Amino acid sequence: MDFISSLVAQTPGPTQSPTPQPGGGAMSFMFPALLLGMVVFMLLSARSQKKREKRERDQMHAGLTKNERVLTIGGVIGTIISVKDNEVVLKVDESTNTKMTFLKTAIQRKLDDDQPAELKKL
Repeated sequence: MDFISSLVAQTPGPTQSPTPQPGGGAMSFMFPALLLGMVVFMLLSARSQKKREKRERDQMHAGLTKNERVLTIGGVIGTIISVKDNEVVLKVDESTNTKMTFLKTAIQRKLDDDQPAELKKL
């Protein structure tokens, strides 16, 4: 009997479950809210960037004038001969006087005199 009473004395009592920390619910809500805020911010900034690029592209298309060198989205480099409502006629070869007609939306950018030598050769 002495052996059994010593075992009972050595066994720990019932274990208590840890009590939840106050504010644990707020922490579990903060991470998804922060993540959602970051996603919304990224979407809004991407949208505003696209709007700005579209506005700049529309201004460039509206400002096309005769004798400007341009690059098309297909990689054709030429000099503007005439500009119509939504069409641009480009002179693409000086020696054969080759002309091509493109939509204004096919003009990617204007080429300046400070463009790299690779674009000047073409």
